[in-house]
Amino acid sequence: MSDRNPPEEFGDINEAVGEEWEAETTPYERIRHVVAHTYSPVSADAVADDARTAPKTARKHLNTLADEGFVETAPGDQGGTLYRRSPESLVVEQAADILEHVSTDELVTRIQEMREQLTEYRSEFGVDSPEELAVEQTNQALTEAGSPQEEIDPETIREWKTLRRNLAFANAALSIGNAEQFVDTDHRSTDDSVPA
Repeated sequence: MSDRNPPEEFGDINEAVGEEWEAETTPYERIRHVVAHTYSPVSADAVADDARTAPKTARKHLNTLADEGFVETAPGDQGGTLYRRSPESLVVEQAADILEHVSTDELVTRIQEMREQLTEYRSEFGVDSPEELAVEQTNQALTEAGSPQEEIDPETIREWKTLRRNLAFANAALSIGNAEQFVDTDHRSTDDSVPA
């Protein structure tokens, strides 16, 4: 027989974790976290529920996040305001992540490789975008019903779209990196001009 006591039971593990999250963070941090994972428009009440705060507090912080460009607002069906994460904030976050893990020289090389791959897609399929390719393929299917034709693999269209998106993120990262480099250089030149 063991003299160990059985562990205490949690009434609801999610509630325990939620209470811990609430104790360790501010309402602003929780609201920002909830919105960081919100891609379709939601009400302030919905954000407040997920962030474990009052709707009035959620609205205040959501409006601050909208002023900062982290959140987009849209009118709701019932006249209220709906909130979601702005696409621009996603680009900035992705760019910052790229800069943290990839050197500028490596980034320039990868951008060149992606541009070459995009040029290959355009040459191979005779169109400028994956959307045009999909439309062209649909039109061919409608006009040549019953005729044997070569179908484009949907994976190719998906890869082309992904490549284009990744190139946009990489270009944004390079722009931000160059801007930071310019600011650092400008700051250093100002420091150098001050007599010791």
